[in-house]
Amino acid sequence: MAESREMIRVEKLNKHFGDLHVLKDIDLTVGESDVVVLIGASGSGKSTLLRCLNFLEIKNSGSVIIEGEAIDPKKANLNQIRQKVGMVFQHFNLFPHKTVLQNVIEGPIQVKKMKRATAIKEGKELLEKVGLADKTNVYPDKLSGGQKQRVAIARSLAMKPDIMLFDEPTSALDPELVGEVLTTMKQLANEGMTMVVVTHEMGFAREVSDSVVYMHEGRIVERGKAEDIFDNPQEERTKAFLSSIL
Repeated sequence: MAESREMIRVEKLNKHFGDLHVLKDIDLTVGESDVVVLIGASGSGKSTLLRCLNFLEIKNSGSVIIEGEAIDPKKANLNQIRQKVGMVFQHFNLFPHKTVLQNVIEGPIQVKKMKRATAIKEGKELLEKVGLADKTNVYPDKLSGGQKQRVAIARSLAMKPDIMLFDEPTSALDPELVGEVLTTMKQLANEGMTMVVVTHEMGFAREVSDSVVYMHEGRIVERGKAEDIFDNPQEERTKAFLSSIL
């Protein structure tokens, strides 16, 4: 089998917030079509790592290489890179004064200078894909949390990213709405989207991920296939964490 193309490589990544050393010598590689799930207690550095991959946080040292290109945040066009690396947040950040469809087509029209008719056609296809074809002209305040999050996913996909980052996309949702968002994410994974996901949904991690990375206090403690991490963790810290949540 051919080696999959490397989409993300992080080497010796360190991030400080003042005196707080949040990420400590992180090494991580994500191949094309990989679904990598980051797990760990709150405060272990998972979300900060994700934000460093999208350059919403700028590392203190180390390197972030996206699709073979080492990114220097001082010189690179970060908006261009963010087109390749989509991100879905815990809170949906939709424009309240725009309809669902307007939220989805805003980026392609403004940033990619896509023709409006094309953006509308593709936007409607994406809303159909996330199961919201009937909501195109609805405003966000009329949607459930799960629907808003699916709009946020469609909005990210509208930029045609090569990589999708998900930062606890279901943690702000009522439990009965989590499933519809995870279903959308599973569909993306099945279609071969490269994904890095921070989540507390261990069922999703087990079912969908190619590898699971357990983080503790800013370090990667253990990484492996989902069944190995969940059924046979090697590190004491991983065992303690999993026994506390499973």
